[in-house]
Amino acid sequence: MRVLGIETSCDETGVALYDDSDGLLAHALHSQIDLHKVYGGVVPELASRDHVRRLLPLIRQVMREAATQAGQVDAIAYTAGPGLAGALLSGAAVARSLAWTWGIPALGVHHMEGHLLAPLLDDPDIAFPFVALLVSGGHTQLVDVRGVGQYELLGESLDDAAGEAFDKTAKLLGLDYPGGPAIARLAGHGDPGRFRFPRPMTDRPGLDFSFSGLKTFALNTWNDSEKTTPVAGREQLKADIAVAFEDAVADTLTLKCRRALIQTGRDTLILAGGVSANRKLRERIDAMCAQLAARACYPRAEFCTDNGAMIAYAGIQRLRAGQHETLAFEVFPRWPMSELPAP
Repeated sequence: MRVLGIETSCDETGVALYDDSDGLLAHALHSQIDLHKVYGGVVPELASRDHVRRLLPLIRQVMREAATQAGQVDAIAYTAGPGLAGALLSGAAVARSLAWTWGIPALGVHHMEGHLLAPLLDDPDIAFPFVALLVSGGHTQLVDVRGVGQYELLGESLDDAAGEAFDKTAKLLGLDYPGGPAIARLAGHGDPGRFRFPRPMTDRPGLDFSFSGLKTFALNTWNDSEKTTPVAGREQLKADIAVAFEDAVADTLTLKCRRALIQTGRDTLILAGGVSANRKLRERIDAMCAQLAARACYPRAEFCTDNGAMIAYAGIQRLRAGQHETLAFEVFPRWPMSELPAP
């Protein structure tokens, strides 16, 4: 089975072709970072318009690189949610139109299920069950995964997602969007001993997260320290705050992952989503898993952020299980994974 995957949930246009026998044949991604960075965040209307401009050229590029004709594509998978309504509709309309023209099925895929399964693109031997940490700009969730469509939410962020907190903290420090990579780069020059930020909600039981207060703590630290810091030392001050913030997020996520592995008795942990590319987080997760004799699995860096390959792969899993849809389509800007049907 050969599936064309289309991802347009937010600010990246992703297209890929995946074959369940030959693996990933080709993929392409257009990032809208340059379009949105002047505004300090994603502008939904601009995102939707850019998806419309980019989708067909990217589809042609991927089909050409994979040496695939329309008649060789068996199905189309597209992101149906969660995400920005206009952006989702852009991808859904193109996917459904092509599927109708080519006479093949089209299937709406859950964006976070795509992230959850992304590590299997390179390592299909990862076996169920496992615990997954989905950590991105819009989501921070711990999920017990027993199989495709068999998900139990263990914990989630009660306010800002980790990636969102990175973006907001970077903005208050005057850094570029997106904030995660900007803070990570700056943190490399910071003194980890100067500040210690709190590890939110780690002093109580449970697997939920809260990062809004950590962002506020960073703001207060900057406001208090700036007053006594000479102008020449303020860049170093920013770096010291960045490393303290990054340490706090990495430690918090790692501690909650440890609890989840112990609570469920699983021996495999998957990390996915944009924040899973953070080097410090991976180092701490690896060390924690080694202590528990557990295995940590990650997507390759290019598949941590939104991409078409993960949507194509998730679509294949759903289609192989017999899931299909009518010609009518809808998108779901808010779509809890708990509402996904089991195959």
